[in-house]
Amino acid sequence: MPPVSSEPLKPGDLIEISRFGYQHWAIYVGDGYVVHLAPASEYAEAGFSSIMSVATDRAVVRKDRLQAVAGSDRYRVNNKYDEKYDPLPVNKIIQEAKAQVGKEMPYSLTSGNCEHFVTELRYGKALSEQVTDTLQTVGLVGVGLFAAGLIGAMVVRNRRQKQ
Repeated sequence: MPPVSSEPLKPGDLIEISRFGYQHWAIYVGDGYVVHLAPASEYAEAGFSSIMSVATDRAVVRKDRLQAVAGSDRYRVNNKYDEKYDPLPVNKIIQEAKAQVGKEMPYSLTSGNCEHFVTELRYGKALSEQVTDTLQTVGLVGVGLFAAGLIGAMVVRNRRQKQ
């Protein structure tokens, strides 16, 4: 069993599974099962989604045992938006999650990923901080590269003018 927080799992909880380079998200529906959005070609076992989630534009809603989805990866309860948004009633979250199982839907890393899917179920709002954080990091790197390029161009220009 992978290391987890000591917090007991309750139906409707958001489960954050730490993968290499990103987090996979699921919603706990009870009895050891989660519902999650996975690339249509993904198997229940952990780890396969890291490459496939970037390479696909379709996903399927699956109900799998949490242990099968997490594999050897760490996971924890992370209802991170509870202080900002009121969770929907648990029975509504579970009913809607189970109603989605088997459905294929568009997948987008930036606007329709596994975190968007589970936060929509829990809060009625599709949210993903990992996308926001990544876009901010990419933006900062882009600004840094632009500044470095601009400085380099100015140095080259200055050298040419001196010659």
